[in-house]
Amino acid sequence: MCLIIFSYQPNSSTPLVVAANRDEFFARPTAQADIWTDKSTEERVLAGRDLQAGGTWLGVTQSMRFAAVTNIRDPSQAEQRPLSRGELTRGFLQGQESAEQYSYSLADSFDQYAGYNLLLSDGDSFFYINNQQKEISSVEAGVHGLSNGLLDSPWPKIAKGKSALQALIDSDENIRTDHLIAMMNDREQAEEKNLPDTGVSRDLEKRLSSAFIVNTDRHYGTLCSTAVIFNKNGSMCFAEQNYDSFGNRDQHHFYQIKPS
Repeated sequence: MCLIIFSYQPNSSTPLVVAANRDEFFARPTAQADIWTDKSTEERVLAGRDLQAGGTWLGVTQSMRFAAVTNIRDPSQAEQRPLSRGELTRGFLQGQESAEQYSYSLADSFDQYAGYNLLLSDGDSFFYINNQQKEISSVEAGVHGLSNGLLDSPWPKIAKGKSALQALIDSDENIRTDHLIAMMNDREQAEEKNLPDTGVSRDLEKRLSSAFIVNTDRHYGTLCSTAVIFNKNGSMCFAEQNYDSFGNRDQHHFYQIKPS
């Protein structure tokens, strides 16, 4: 997952609204969004699955749990570590601990994972974890953006995404998942002067600067967009739009989940 734009307004009719793009190498085996369970728990998880490592990049449960992970782009850091970052989200979604309890339980294992950002919500609280900075903090109400740096880094696609989501919230229309997926289909790259410096070449930095990435030369790009809308009454809408390696629309999945 490389870009997550979200609104956290715990006292509103839609306390959590999420729009996200997953960027990955096309060859990595993946299962599209579906409801799955594990023998060790009765919790049903709605998420896509990384078939190589077994975890997920973003998922929800009927009990209003939400988790998402992004890697941290830092070529100076070793990428190979013993544990898979996708297991962090899976562990929370299938567990019973509060977001706060689970967040602090990770502190002792920070060094066993390559760099990650983790977002966790249990319906009552929302936490952000960054293992490189050794940061565990509660997320404040508002519109936020996360990519492969820090939460709310001033990257062009984060700033642009936050503005677009705020405009949707401020409009008279009720937000729908198709609005959010359309928002994440922005393929305009940032101007050279506004590019962040994340340790990669300027050419690659520019290719990675759009919300939606098409980079067929590297066999890498946006594989799916996910939209999630949590309602105050405990219901939820979840949509996933998948794309082929050329950025064309592929399969679409939509779920409406009633309160548990």
